[in-house]
Amino acid sequence: MPAPRRVVIVVFPDVDLLDVTGPAEVFALANREVAGPAGGGRAGYLVQLAGPGGGAVTTSAGVRLLADLSFAEVGGVLDTLLVPGAVDPGPGGPVARIDGEVVEWVRETAPQARRVASVCVGAHLLAAAGLLDGRTVTTHWSTAAQLAADHPAVTVDPDPIFLRSGNVWTGAGISACMDLALALVAEDLGEEVALAVARQLVMYLKRQGGQSQFSVPLSRPPAARRDIDELRMFIAEHLDGDLSAPALAQRMHLSERHFARVFRQETGTSPASYVEAARVEAVRRLLESTDQPLEQVAAACGIGSVETLHRALRKQTGTSPAAYRRRFRTTG
Repeated sequence: MPAPRRVVIVVFPDVDLLDVTGPAEVFALANREVAGPAGGGRAGYLVQLAGPGGGAVTTSAGVRLLADLSFAEVGGVLDTLLVPGAVDPGPGGPVARIDGEVVEWVRETAPQARRVASVCVGAHLLAAAGLLDGRTVTTHWSTAAQLAADHPAVTVDPDPIFLRSGNVWTGAGISACMDLALALVAEDLGEEVALAVARQLVMYLKRQGGQSQFSVPLSRPPAARRDIDELRMFIAEHLDGDLSAPALAQRMHLSERHFARVFRQETGTSPASYVEAARVEAVRRLLESTDQPLEQVAAACGIGSVETLHRALRKQTGTSPAAYRRRFRTTG
């Protein structure tokens, strides 16, 4: 059997627990997949936790992790260096913590790794180590402004789930660490293994990096009116139906004018804009995960014509269906 890929995950006091254990679980399940009859003798992963002094580390959740190695003991060549983060409370929200000892060690160790990845606010540590200058990166949406302000040489895009720039990967917040880890597995072992791991994790979908950190329903604040929240769920489940303002107003038993006013008050947008955003999100999922012709995609999402699909996708993402599919498709 070939030697396993060595993955070192950085741990330190108050590190986000899921940012460590989530990727570790993904790599462990990938090992299980390649160890089976269909594994084809492919190398799996050796995951090690490394902390400033080794030993026990208390995470932000209060759960203690036991580091396998101290920073001084890591040595050697690494396949992947994975850097999570930690936050402190601030008057305007979470503030990414910059630990000087961690930053210096990451700066010295990164050249030994084939690739470097940050999860959540770990991007702030990579940036402080000088590894993100000139790159477009992402991080948790709540600290994206801090990252951009602290590091003008870094282009911060707070929307994607993860981004890749050469051998440097950056991931968005918390649960997106699983999506990033699955993408690393897909690069190493192929899409089939990554999708098998996603199924083991009972993840709804192995999301692609270009997807937004928020789906359309989650990107809007919760409505004070329960009937508006129920309507939003109805829209998501009936994208190929009649979702015109008159039809939705009738469903709500309101006049069209009053309905439009209430919907905007509760969601911050018009019914038409909300429906279009929901439909384009569905279009993106189909472009990523299927080879369906554009006519079928448009019909399934209630877009209407291929011309309308082109126009709506370009408005929302700035790209064409063909270009989007080339970049983010998961099918062979």
